[in-house]
Amino acid sequence: MSFDVDPAAFARTVAQTPDEALAEGMASENRGAILDEIFAQMERRFDATRGGDVEATIDWKVHDRPEGGYDHYRVRIASGTCRVEKDPQEGEPRVTFKVKPVDFLRLVTGNASGPQLFLTGRLKIDGDLMFAARVQSLFEIPSG
Repeated sequence: MSFDVDPAAFARTVAQTPDEALAEGMASENRGAILDEIFAQMERRFDATRGGDVEATIDWKVHDRPEGGYDHYRVRIASGTCRVEKDPQEGEPRVTFKVKPVDFLRLVTGNASGPQLFLTGRLKIDGDLMFAARVQSLFEIPSG
């Protein structure tokens, strides 16, 4: 299944949707397709002018899969490009973000603040905290 959704429209939808409905959607059979599309958008929305000098591996662990565990995506930034890998098997990330699905949706659509989620314990960060604070600025975030 593939979604062809405008990122700004998706951000507006996330902004207008109650947490319970977002959680229901992320517990459905559409979860994988939603996450795959969001990470594909990360590749397309990487801003090489702001992140061209960055060499980093970023892991995302989106928790609360319906069958247990989490979905794991790796974002590799190097030489002015961004590539995403699903279910990486080896390598050490510079930073790992661990987040529940509703907070993830709100964060990546610009409808939640990373620092606020971190300070309230809803976003866990392992690794380089200074770099983690910079990650969001490397992407064009749609506004909701």
